[in-house]
Amino acid sequence: MSRRKTAQDDRTRLREQLEHLLGYTFANPALLELALTHRSFAYEARHGAPPEPILPAHPHQRDQRNAPGSDNEQLEFLGDAILGMVVTEALYRDFPHCSEGELTRLRSALVSRKRMADFGAELGLGETLLLGRSAEVNGGRIKPALLANAAEAVLAAAYLDAGAEGLATVRAIADRYLIQPELAAMRQALAEDLGRGALRDHKTLLQERVQAAGAGRLRYIDTSQSGPPHQRLFVVDVRLEHEESERVLATAEGSSKKEAQQRAAELALAAWPAPWPTGQPA
Repeated sequence: MSRRKTAQDDRTRLREQLEHLLGYTFANPALLELALTHRSFAYEARHGAPPEPILPAHPHQRDQRNAPGSDNEQLEFLGDAILGMVVTEALYRDFPHCSEGELTRLRSALVSRKRMADFGAELGLGETLLLGRSAEVNGGRIKPALLANAAEAVLAAAYLDAGAEGLATVRAIADRYLIQPELAAMRQALAEDLGRGALRDHKTLLQERVQAAGAGRLRYIDTSQSGPPHQRLFVVDVRLEHEESERVLATAEGSSKKEAQQRAAELALAAWPAPWPTGQPA
């Protein structure tokens, strides 16, 4: 058996495993394959893999982008919108007595980057993704951002493939993997005053903690960015200012500035109490 035939058989097996986990069989397998195509794979198919060691792209290459529809980014955009609507509808139905603010926090928890990355891992997307060599050698198959984005793209592919049943298809998948497993915890969190804080994002929680302690003023500073255009990496410090002093609470990286900021805030919360818990520099 040829190496090419073996690779094709492996791809077919992986797609079938994914369809089994989704509970949905694609009429158009090419649509699912597109949802699994990371931008690094499409980029390197056009320009060739970078030389070893993997280095940031040459300046003139940074302006080059994949043609729309050659990777999963457009599907990711659609999937994010569809998932937001489906989850919002479910929360509206299951929590009729919640305020708009509470519903917003619940939705944020259900479709957070971490939760979507976990969802992608549950679907085995790390193994199934089509990655370029640059992403492969940099651990792309286990990167939360890639898994989260691919999960959204797969949902969009199922929505489009199912036609008139698209919303029902995504609704069933989201209910099984994202909503039902969290219902009990969400109800308990809403029933307890302290539990509501757990539904806020990390930046909000850190800001509330700093204000309550009178510890100073938070600043998020972009310290660096690197990588080719299809695999940007941002590094952010979260710093605490008090009068003439400033300290770095945490440093984190992410595939976007927003993601890096949230991760930095999460690390700062984990290391709390802050350097100046009473508002006075140490």
